[in-house]
Amino acid sequence: MKIPEFNSLQMTRTNELHTGNSAITKINGYSSAEIGVEKTRRSFEDYLVNAFQTMNSQQIEVANLEEKVMTDPDSVDLHDVTIAMSKARMSLNLAQSVIDRLVQGWSEITTTR
Repeated sequence: MKIPEFNSLQMTRTNELHTGNSAITKINGYSSAEIGVEKTRRSFEDYLVNAFQTMNSQQIEVANLEEKVMTDPDSVDLHDVTIAMSKARMSLNLAQSVIDRLVQGWSEITTTR
């Protein structure tokens, strides 16, 4: 592709979709660009639910490790328990920060109307 201002510069495109003016292939009525987006599109709700499920599983893991430490201390390394507790505490603090920010944002939206 020649750029008129530079006369000699040649550009090669590795992907047809990057040129902006090429024909987009259609598959079952959907363009190839739309198919790629649909595969990866997730809602904010999906991200929140996934984050809370991860946080919950970390809390359950810590509870199980604490129980193991009390019942059979030799089967669990104390460092693993400490690390799991720190991870769970950090994810809980992060979740609390996100919730606080969501509530603050929602209250700002509702008060401006």
